[in-house]
Amino acid sequence: MERFDYAKAIAELEEIAAKVENPETKLDDIDALVGRSKELLGQCREYLRTVKDKIDSLDKE
Repeated sequence: MERFDYAKAIAELEEIAAKVENPETKLDDIDALVGRSKELLGQCREYLRTVKDKIDSLDKE
């Protein structure tokens, strides 16, 4: 499995935001972009939870 790249995900989210804000982007494309952004946000949240849990476990040692 490929390791999650948080910085790459954030960069993709920024690209998606720019595309959604572009008036030339079609509604069907916006729907797909919103779906992808939800997927990326879920992955980012999971990654951040994992990092927080690791930090919390270090504090307990």
